[in-house]
Amino acid sequence: MITIDGSQGEGGGQILRSALALSMTTSRPFRIFNIRAGRPKPGLMRQHLTCVQAAAAVCGGLAHGASVGSQDVEFHPGTIKPGEYHFSIGSAGGTMLVLQAVLPALLRAGGSSRVVIEGGTHNKAAPPFEFVSRVLAPLIERAGAGVNARLERHGFYPVGGGRVVVEVQPASDPRPVVLTERGERLGSRATSLVSKISREVGEREVKVLASRLSLNDDEIEIRTVNDAPGAGNAALVELHYEHITELFSSIGELGRPAESVARSAADEARAYIASRMPVGPYLADQLMAPLSVLAGGRYATGPLTNHSRTNMEVLRLFGAEVRACEDGCVEVEPVG
Repeated sequence: MITIDGSQGEGGGQILRSALALSMTTSRPFRIFNIRAGRPKPGLMRQHLTCVQAAAAVCGGLAHGASVGSQDVEFHPGTIKPGEYHFSIGSAGGTMLVLQAVLPALLRAGGSSRVVIEGGTHNKAAPPFEFVSRVLAPLIERAGAGVNARLERHGFYPVGGGRVVVEVQPASDPRPVVLTERGERLGSRATSLVSKISREVGEREVKVLASRLSLNDDEIEIRTVNDAPGAGNAALVELHYEHITELFSSIGELGRPAESVARSAADEARAYIASRMPVGPYLADQLMAPLSVLAGGRYATGPLTNHSRTNMEVLRLFGAEVRACEDGCVEVEPVG
């Protein structure tokens, strides 16, 4: 039994998600206490509870103490089973965060799987759907596995109601991913998503994005979303390079000026462009667990965030070898 203090490091839900993912792939049970102690509302929220329930379903595991608000959970994994899964968060909680908890295990399953997740697709403190489909999934495919993500319905905070379908094909012969340079810049695209709000919001956002990123008219887009149950807005910046695509986002909120939303996404993109490193701060974090269950890899990134360093420590508890090197690279060895 591995014991994890959920208040360590950044003290958020990533500790639980990574523990679930590695517990399933290594068959090692764990107990986590002080769950999300670093957050204003500690304990399990709906999306975290769904992560635990999803993990238990995927591996036939047992979870003790899993309920909304709980700060102490014990998880005993079973055998990973490929198949058809449907998980509904019941709130605007992040669908892509639930995917984080189960994807590594499904990459090690004995066959293909199809996962439907309902909840938020574009919300704060979570990767948007486009990040997973356009940035993370292609790199997992480079490792020899298959991840095909499809957005069937947008879901914005606070209503949620989004729906994504993810098909996962495990790697029969996984390959290490080496990503030490990004190559030539091939193109950029900035998009404002607007759902049930004035199009003027999108116009103000793309104006800021175009100005701060020196984009042409054919590189910006206002996309009206008609399928979401509720109102919402997101600004996305997609950067295409020879060896990688990166994406940065910012989510609109009631009372937050459109210019502020756009500046946030643009400034993160500008920092990435200036860094000249292929892997941005969010991707550096989210690559660790998938690569550890495949064939590992090596990628160059900037200074690691506290979130990434905490993630590394959790993965190490389950026997994963993840280390930051002096040359700015992260090295991941396959586990198990």
